[in-house]
Amino acid sequence: MKTSFRLCLAAVCLALATTSCENYSSVSERRPGYHSTTTAGHLITKALRHSVKPYEPQMGRYIDAASAAAAVLETNPADAQALKDYNYAVGRLFEVLHESGLEPWKAPVKCPGASGEWSFSVVTDGKPEHDPSHYRIIPADRFQFKGKLVKDRTIKEGLGAPMIIASQGFDPTKFDPFIMGKTVYYGVTETLHFQGRNCIAYYLDPLATETVKFGNHTYPVAADFTAPIGLALAELKPRGKEIQHFLKPKDFLESTRLARLQPYDPKKIPILVIHGLGDSQATWAPMIEALRGDPTIRQHYQIWFFSYPTGYPYPLMAAILRDKMDAIDARYPDHKPIVVIGHSMGGMIARELMTDSGLAIWNSFFDTPPDKTPLSPEARMLLTKTLIFHHRTDISRVIYVSASLRGAYLATGFLGRLGESIIGAPADLTGVGKELAMLSKPRATDGKKLKRAPNSIDALDPNNRFVTTIDKIPLAKGIPYHSIIGDRGKGGHLDKTEPQSSDGIVPYWSSHLDGAQSEVIVPSDHWSNRSPQGIAEVRRILLEHLQKTGTAVAPAKPNASVVSQ
Repeated sequence: MKTSFRLCLAAVCLALATTSCENYSSVSERRPGYHSTTTAGHLITKALRHSVKPYEPQMGRYIDAASAAAAVLETNPADAQALKDYNYAVGRLFEVLHESGLEPWKAPVKCPGASGEWSFSVVTDGKPEHDPSHYRIIPADRFQFKGKLVKDRTIKEGLGAPMIIASQGFDPTKFDPFIMGKTVYYGVTETLHFQGRNCIAYYLDPLATETVKFGNHTYPVAADFTAPIGLALAELKPRGKEIQHFLKPKDFLESTRLARLQPYDPKKIPILVIHGLGDSQATWAPMIEALRGDPTIRQHYQIWFFSYPTGYPYPLMAAILRDKMDAIDARYPDHKPIVVIGHSMGGMIARELMTDSGLAIWNSFFDTPPDKTPLSPEARMLLTKTLIFHHRTDISRVIYVSASLRGAYLATGFLGRLGESIIGAPADLTGVGKELAMLSKPRATDGKKLKRAPNSIDALDPNNRFVTTIDKIPLAKGIPYHSIIGDRGKGGHLDKTEPQSSDGIVPYWSSHLDGAQSEVIVPSDHWSNRSPQGIAEVRRILLEHLQKTGTAVAPAKPNASVVSQ
């Protein structure tokens, strides 16, 4: 029997290991080919043919080409070929700059050109955390991506060369605790402006700036909304880390973060995305790329995320999120009310954000109030903030996506039990778990006593007392909410009668919420937050939210194109 169990356990471990190699994104890098018969095109061809050191003459040739294209655009701003010539030349200039190690943001670089010397400089905002010396600055068109999370590429046509900036050699979180992480990947757009023989480069944030004045004309700012995310996924390889965060949560508690994916803007509504069991913020990549392709959403929303080790029980992670929301409120007291999107177990966390628990959940565990229960100070503090909480007044809408609000019987089946045994009780909760097991009363559903601190699998048991008790607590009034539910196409009953309608992991009866402003069932597996229909529904809700909150905008069609790679 023991041998059989070990074999099964090994099989599950092997499955987890295989899953950890799941290809979210892989990248190949090459300079894109180019052909143009214009004057600027000939200059580009000449530069490409003589791409040898020293670097300054190479850069001068690309500046010559960009200047020639700019002259054409000044007389004919609708010249599509001139725009392509300009953008390509700018991209190649920064390609050489990346390889050269030169630093034109510190002092102008003298670049010999066909008609004289160019003085090339790069303008920055002067903030130490934005010092270009800390970043790789690479043209986005050098990269091609493929993988589960980067099937399409969202691109906005316009002026400028889209770049990926990727931090290196320093920790950005020391400057800003709410920045996306210790390694930052972001998309900017570089443009060149000419004043005599001075060539000045400016960077633009396409999430903050829609147009750019160039000469006497105004153009849309070009953007590549996929490349920074695709490169981050390829280089950071989050899937392996997701499995570790699930199996060894204690080792990654310090990685729990509430962070921004873009610079803070008090005029924009935060969208807080919360991932589910075994996932990370990476799982939102397709939705983020698609939403950023919509000019109305770019203009009115900013994206934040909550990342946490998913081996912990979700009520504890919800308590930590509340603390971090307090911290971000203190940092940005003028932020607009937040729209929360929770997927799977992230939906269970989101449910707590619109719940006033009172003592209902505490009383399901204990016969005495917190101050009368003989707990150690550490256990009392942890259990009180986990079991007793108020709804957040800083949220304005919640979108539940394949949310496992009432758990899933998968957690109590064979694979669930094996997963539970692999994770066990998180090591740092052992002491609190012993006190909880000793002092808590038997479960009302089956009379069973707790044996240890629960983990994330325990918290997905439909008979878990936390799950069954919070389900009976009314949602806070005044916060609209929506449901997006996956259906893998096998049909079934909406209640617990077999066969059940399900996304393959979470059944409909677990995700459904009475009183939702809308409920949409999409043809998807459990990851409906990555399905085109699920993403489209989120976009619809976000646009509707702007109308219902009095934001004077009309729904707009995306102005970015989606290109299959």
